[in-house]
Amino acid sequence: MNRNPEAPRATDRLTAYYWSGDALRSRGVSGAVLTDTLDVPAPPARVLADWEREISARLCLEPGDVEQMPLARTQARWPGYGQCLRAMRDWTRALGLDDAVLAGADIALMACRGARYHHDAAQYGGAAFCNLFLSEDKGLDVLFPGTGRRIPLTRGTAMIFDTGQPHGVVLRGRDRFREADFASGQDLSQLFLTWELPIEAASVARVLGIAFDVDDPASLRLDEEQVRLNGARVAIDPESGRWLAAA
Repeated sequence: MNRNPEAPRATDRLTAYYWSGDALRSRGVSGAVLTDTLDVPAPPARVLADWEREISARLCLEPGDVEQMPLARTQARWPGYGQCLRAMRDWTRALGLDDAVLAGADIALMACRGARYHHDAAQYGGAAFCNLFLSEDKGLDVLFPGTGRRIPLTRGTAMIFDTGQPHGVVLRGRDRFREADFASGQDLSQLFLTWELPIEAASVARVLGIAFDVDDPASLRLDEEQVRLNGARVAIDPESGRWLAAA
């Protein structure tokens, strides 16, 4: 890969190609991030202790890692879990999303220790991510380098964004992801619930402003999900968030 020395310009065209049934379909990549801070309960001490054991003993979470946690144990041990679901239902409904979109979406509990810059459209190009952060404020932000949008992470931070939009989790005040910022011995893990919302759902496409079938010729000749910038396949520099030309 070669570094692209220029940040994307307003005239640049980002296109995601994703599986829709048995065929690849093209769509634009939205720069919108829908976010709010919701009133959700703090996890009890026994749930926090369970999370810490899982992170340290099984996941061995390293700087930049984003890993899935067991959800069933949290559901069983946290009476306030249902309040989190209701808060997200009410928020997404207020945004104009159909109730069935959130109710029918896959949900997972995730942990991260920061996050290197990346996009997820090579695997989840047919989805938007909907996240609810459950940890307290530890001085971390989600940063979207393509737009410069920075969102402080605290308990109740909710967001919806396009999986094709680059993002990372960095220390507050920093623009680059650096492993040294997440040295061992510091409590910098973040736990969050995440839903995969179908990008083709009319209400999801509407609130994010997604345009479909923007490059049918390429869709017909490609054979895997990917993101292209002005027609060239791209990846993300994990430290800076800049687009790279993919080999």
